[in-house]
Amino acid sequence: MKIGVISDTHLHQYSLELQGIIDAYFSAVDMIFHAGDIVESDVLTVFSAKKVEVVAGNMDSLAIREKFPTKKTIKIGKFTIGLIHGWGSPIGIEKRLRPEFGQIDCLVYGHTHYPVNKIIDGVLFFNPGSATEKRFTKKNTIGILEIGEQIKGEIIEL
Repeated sequence: MKIGVISDTHLHQYSLELQGIIDAYFSAVDMIFHAGDIVESDVLTVFSAKKVEVVAGNMDSLAIREKFPTKKTIKIGKFTIGLIHGWGSPIGIEKRLRPEFGQIDCLVYGHTHYPVNKIIDGVLFFNPGSATEKRFTKKNTIGILEIGEQIKGEIIEL
């Protein structure tokens, strides 16, 4: 199974740029995770062709925060994945987020705009960075999780 992972789109309406990214990179994925900071509901129309798991982030509108939880646990095959946006400084974010979940195999998060693909204490920590916002980094990125005998992450520079 392949999962497209995106976060921190920070858009107020449907975007042709985001639609192009989804069409180009997520056409072959089975589902999509959005790790928050969508901002407005209209943005979600770009994902309408796929099953999407969404969590709300700190910059999301009231409509998004009322519709989606701030964190969720998703079971895929033998793996358990935690999906959350995150908060606070990028420094030490993994230590702050990990206690939000029980036993998981992978923690997908956003907030920092920095891509992360690393294993800490047996858990894959995966942050796709930001597909559309360059406030904190010079490169936009997204991610792909491949789930088979194990979970593997890939960061894609746009």
